[in-house]
Amino acid sequence: MSATGTNPDDHSQSSSVSNDANAFILPGGKIDGDAVRQAYINARQQGDDGFVVRVPLEMMRDVKDRLDRYLTSRITFMSRNQLQTLIDSGGASVNGKTAKASTKLRLGDKILLEIPKPPSGDIEPDDIPLDVLYEDQYILVINKHPDIIVHPARAENRGTMLNALVHHFEKNASGELSTVGEEFARPGVVHRLDRNTSGCIVFAKNDEAHWKMGKKFEERQVDKRYLAVVQGWVERDEQLIDLPLGPHLSHAKGSREKRVVRYDNLGKESKTICRVRERYELPGLRKKSSTRKYTLVELELLTGRTHQIRVHLSHLGHPIVGDDMYMGKPFVDGDSKALIERQALHAALLGFTHPMTDEPMEFIAPVRDEMAALISHLRLGGETQGVEVEGVVAMSKLSL
Repeated sequence: MSATGTNPDDHSQSSSVSNDANAFILPGGKIDGDAVRQAYINARQQGDDGFVVRVPLEMMRDVKDRLDRYLTSRITFMSRNQLQTLIDSGGASVNGKTAKASTKLRLGDKILLEIPKPPSGDIEPDDIPLDVLYEDQYILVINKHPDIIVHPARAENRGTMLNALVHHFEKNASGELSTVGEEFARPGVVHRLDRNTSGCIVFAKNDEAHWKMGKKFEERQVDKRYLAVVQGWVERDEQLIDLPLGPHLSHAKGSREKRVVRYDNLGKESKTICRVRERYELPGLRKKSSTRKYTLVELELLTGRTHQIRVHLSHLGHPIVGDDMYMGKPFVDGDSKALIERQALHAALLGFTHPMTDEPMEFIAPVRDEMAALISHLRLGGETQGVEVEGVVAMSKLSL
């Protein structure tokens, strides 16, 4: 592959900011994310809001590979989902024609990419309440509310946990987020929880603490326990779910963010310990209808894949209540009003040694809001069977 430095068809290129494609190509043919970001910074400083990084590439060998898969190996600062979105929005052409993610590349093909501006690292403050479980000069642990994303993404630049944290630090003069991840508008983000998952999440307040916490997660030195209410009765009191996970086979809208069990080269090792805490049996909603069964389970993550718990449970035939992405249904009782519409999943416990002092730390976030109401309703609405499992965290410890 080679990259040319000019694009004769690029009539909208800025005259005040260089868009020399050679400046964006690293040895070996990969595109330099730092150079792309700096080009946009330079353009912003010079008032050129219309500047777009365009990089032409020419295939010097016959790779016979899909465009999206090939670009994933060349643009390492964007995920495959991001690249597919870029292609679908018309940001890539092959031989002068708008390309598809599935376009097969051959010898001599000429690719033109329009690489979008990366998210700004500047996070605006938003006055959003935070349930702080712990804070010192290095880390901050929060019991996350449901229905809030962790960091700005796509068009959602406000109302995130990072916006709330910036306001928290300004109000309390208690420090700031680390700069790690700043280039992707994710400063201080060590790990993430899905929008509708509540519970324990840790942020880093300086770079050293961030790198050390990140290493603990990577090397599986963090104890992560979740609670979930699932459909049906999970029969085995304790089991190891060992199913590899990877991207969904379909690239259709609505499937790109989903994960599935995969046994091919795209499936990554994914392990979850599932322990039954309580089983519930409720009468049917109509006469002569069968009883309804649910299970409260505790999940211990041995790996940390995207949507790992949600996919594992759904694959076993026990989707999480309210998780419509993975076949879970809202819990409805009596008046046909849903008691909970989000997934009933809560990050209940987080344990690790402090990144700077090595002090053992453990944080427990009580189940909250609709999920707490759901568990109370299930306990009162029918027969409840509690299960004592050797090694399980005591019920009194993980507050319900």
